[in-house]
Amino acid sequence: MALLTIGAFAKASRLSPKALRLYDELGLLTPARVDPVTGYRLYAPEQLDQARLVAWLRRLGMPLARIQHVRTLSAVAAAQEVRAFWAQVEADTSARRDLATFLIDYLSRKDPAMSPTAKSLGIRYAALSDTGLVRESNQDTAYAGPRLLAVADGCGSQGAPASAAAIGALKHLETDSIPAGNLLNVLEDVIEQAKQAIHNIAGSGSSPEDTGTTLTAMLWTGSQLALVHIGDSRVYLLRDGELFQITHDHTMVQSMVDEGRLSPEEAASHPQRSLLVRALGQGVDTTPDMRLHDAQREDRYLLCSDGLSTVVPTQDIRRVLAEISEPEQAVRELIALANASGGPDNISCVVADVIEPQQ
Repeated sequence: MALLTIGAFAKASRLSPKALRLYDELGLLTPARVDPVTGYRLYAPEQLDQARLVAWLRRLGMPLARIQHVRTLSAVAAAQEVRAFWAQVEADTSARRDLATFLIDYLSRKDPAMSPTAKSLGIRYAALSDTGLVRESNQDTAYAGPRLLAVADGCGSQGAPASAAAIGALKHLETDSIPAGNLLNVLEDVIEQAKQAIHNIAGSGSSPEDTGTTLTAMLWTGSQLALVHIGDSRVYLLRDGELFQITHDHTMVQSMVDEGRLSPEEAASHPQRSLLVRALGQGVDTTPDMRLHDAQREDRYLLCSDGLSTVVPTQDIRRVLAEISEPEQAVRELIALANASGGPDNISCVVADVIEPQQ
């Protein structure tokens, strides 16, 4: 079959001649023949499938280097690679969507004309941390105060001081006044302070590269909870009897679930289910999720380390939160359930109820 000119090939493949020349220079899509006199590029009809694949992947926004890799794969492996790429795109879009939502709320509340008239509410709270039945020491830290709720799960040789330092970097929020509309900057500042505190601790240890911590914290503002989250500790919300997980685990296994490579059931027993892709420490992504939550009276929030969530079924967590009214008793019962399931890890829980303040 006759070779196609670059113009004819461009039309058939939906790629412009300019793009085809670039892909030739990069070795991504090499012509079947280049005329030695005119320099015209000529393409074989059987190259059309590859060219169309390149065009489709470019429309997805896939980088050229990754397209080059996909072209070397079998159809099944290429499909997996495209699925993984698109899952990452959706995750990135979701993160930007969260930030956009945060900024919309932040700017709306900064504008007096758009400020909500929600009645100020209060919280009652309790925090408890337990070593569990297997670990020799407790690397978790849990904290609850009038304005700050937090759980951190340390890891590595300096895990305990790392988790304590991360929460310690936030504790000044209990007493510092936060100017109206300055919440986003405050949260970014405290995360940087927490990173620096952990860096200092890691540098003093024998294995600085393995020292880090998760951090999941909520700052109470009177009618809202500002969430900062990184790692696999979790926040649950019990509202009108329904339990919702409002954080997303930053683990390798959760990424595989998001990409469709594992089912949630397979993830629950995966040997690497605790491998973090985001945390406060060295060698991993340290970008936190940040959100604002409008609170309602009778909401109940649970912050917990994975020592609870990986061993206690969600329905049992919901039952305790729904049936035990006092936060102090609820955190004790949740930790007892984790230990009754073997207590393989440290366990930390914070329970906070949204209430009308006493007059």
